[in-house]
This record gives sequence, structure tokens and C-alpha cells, in this order.
Amino acid sequence: MLTTQTARLSRGDLPGVLATILLVNVVGAAPAALGGPDSAWFQRLVKPGLYPPPWVFGVVWTTLFTLMGVALYLVWRADAGRQRRLALGLFAAQMAFNVAWTPTFFQAQNLTLALGVILGLLALLLPTTVAFYRVRRRAGLLLVPYLLWVAFAAVLNYRFVAVN
Repeated sequence: MLTTQTARLSRGDLPGVLATILLVNVVGAAPAALGGPDSAWFQRLVKPGLYPPPWVFGVVWTTLFTLMGVALYLVWRADAGRQRRLALGLFAAQMAFNVAWTPTFFQAQNLTLALGVILGLLALLLPTTVAFYRVRRRAGLLLVPYLLWVAFAAVLNYRFVAVN
């Protein structure tokens, strides 16, 4: 069981951790099923110089969603209270923006609106990371790579707007 003081996971936490990781990965990856970088529209776009090889996105997002799942589990299992509710609410809000970005960019083909969505995501992710840190230090630290990647993705989205 997760202990209050150390936030260490035990063998008994494994099913919950795995379920949370799976949930975050499924929710996060679901919009890609609607369409993505394989579309003819995207293939015609000018790619910014900092655009990574396409395979990087799958590896990075799977890793980030996995870290997010562990972080979410740590916060979910923390003592109930205002800080925990705030952290979970912020997580849900930022996840909604995360999920909204793919259809905005790829299906709506609206690079500028997608930039607004990802900037909204970034604006929510910073307080989410802080709130997670306040509930469970380790949970907040697990979100830092996600925060950094979203900042990079926002720059990348901006560059798509600029060159197209």
C-alpha cells in the first residue's frame, strides 16, 4: 500500500498503477485514431527545421503518458483534501486540452487554433505540476518531462504556423 510519508509503491499497488497507466495512455492516444501525421494534408505541410523524426512522437508520448499515469496514481492515493482535489481537477483540465489538440491540428487542420490549444495546455500544466508536487513530491517531478515536452511542442506548433 502507498504510505503517506514516503509515497513508496508496494506490490499491492501494482494493479492500480498499471490500470492508471493504461487509462492515461488510452485517453491520451485515442485522438490519434481519428487521424494524424499520415494524412495527405499533413504530408504537404512544410516541416520546421526542429521537427523530429516521426517515430520519436510515439516513443515520447507513450513514455510521458506512462509517467503521467504513475503521477496520477500517486496523487489519487494521497490523503483526501483540498490540495488533492485541486491537483486532480487541474489534471483533468489539462488532459482535456491535451486530447483536444490532435483533432484541432489534424482534423480541423487549424494550426493557429491548435497553437491556442497547446498554449492553454501549457498554461494548465504548470499549475498542475505544482499542485501534484504539493500533494506528492515524486508525482510533481514525474510531470516535469511532460511539461518540457509540451513547451517544445508549443514551439514546434508555432513554427508550423510560421512556415505554413
